[in-house]
Amino acid sequence: MWEHRLWPYGSLVTTDGRRIEVLDPGRRNTDAGPDFFNAKLRIGPDTWAGNVEIHDRASDWIRHGHRHDRAYDTVILHVVGESDCDIRRPDGNIIPQAVLPYTPEFRDRYMAMVNNPATPACGAELAAIPPLLFTDWLGALGYERLYSKVSRIEEALRRLDGDWQATAYVTLARALGFSTNSEPFERLAFATPLRCLLKHRSDPALIEAALFGQAGFLAQAGQGDEYMQRLRMDYGFMRAKYDLQPLEAPGWKTARMRPPNMPHRRIAALAAMIAGGFALGRAFAHIETADDARRLLAVETGGYWATHYTFGGALAMAPRAFSVDSVSSLIINAVVPLLYAYGLYFGDDRRTAAAVDILQHLRPENNSLTRIFTDYGIPCDDAFTSQAMIQLRRAYCEQRKCLYCRIGHRILAAKARP
Repeated sequence: MWEHRLWPYGSLVTTDGRRIEVLDPGRRNTDAGPDFFNAKLRIGPDTWAGNVEIHDRASDWIRHGHRHDRAYDTVILHVVGESDCDIRRPDGNIIPQAVLPYTPEFRDRYMAMVNNPATPACGAELAAIPPLLFTDWLGALGYERLYSKVSRIEEALRRLDGDWQATAYVTLARALGFSTNSEPFERLAFATPLRCLLKHRSDPALIEAALFGQAGFLAQAGQGDEYMQRLRMDYGFMRAKYDLQPLEAPGWKTARMRPPNMPHRRIAALAAMIAGGFALGRAFAHIETADDARRLLAVETGGYWATHYTFGGALAMAPRAFSVDSVSSLIINAVVPLLYAYGLYFGDDRRTAAAVDILQHLRPENNSLTRIFTDYGIPCDDAFTSQAMIQLRRAYCEQRKCLYCRIGHRILAAKARP
């Protein structure tokens, strides 16, 4: 309750009647010593900085032996459920004390909520939440998710020595894996440098050979059709020339996957973009609308991949590499974060604003993560909001961080009050 300020504003007072304003509740201590370090409080007219100790009863201070421990001399407030005695420092001065009342059932209610198998755990109470609170929270969550993607891009940029084109390549590769194969795709891109592939733009088969070989899809020696055997030979050349090391245990997932979404098709599409000069890597910083991004992602797969979705898996395929929904997903997960990261890096507010504007003008994602909330009547009108809902589900609901969620915090704060 102290850490998350679960009391009505202005209700906290010392036992001698002085009003307490909590400027900072402090940092929770999991080791020996006071429960919260470096708190900042205003008690009456005075501002204090120091530590805070929490007990069910004030007399627990004595039972726990704190009066003989000099580590507790820095306590500026003793927060208790019941004030059954005064607590003094070794010099005789009384330590300010406050009673933080709560309902006897609060702990049970909190545990029932965070251990509720339903998703969201607070679903039955969402109808009572003011719409403005939802709007504000989803806005913050949309930026929180965007910044998490930007952080990954910034890390890739550091690994790639500030090469934005190579960073765009790695970011797009990760996005091509969608949620199922994002990690193997990212590892594949880091293991197969873009600069090496661009040197062979005139021979797309060499680019495919390098990517498929690095991915481990050419490893079955003596097996496969004629095209696969050709790529295997070309991969031997590329591996020797650039000292390439294939992925170890890449972990590709293909079970119950539709043919257009197979990683083979995605790798072939990536190879086609590179053979075309990888325009996205040069132009993403100048994208202003979703249509600009769609034009850069309009790639076709021909040749062998016009009739195959895996090696040997023959099936007539559409020439367009990505469906409309897949293009939108790539814009959301690759283009927009790249544009926003670029704007932050160079202090260009126009780029960051354009990135958010694109999200706010894209159709919302419609998947199991967003329907969890829309089924409760929460509106989702654009991709920025659907991204916020995914962040809420992944970072708060699944982690049961109800107290860190503004909605859960509001519900639990109401349950904590007598």
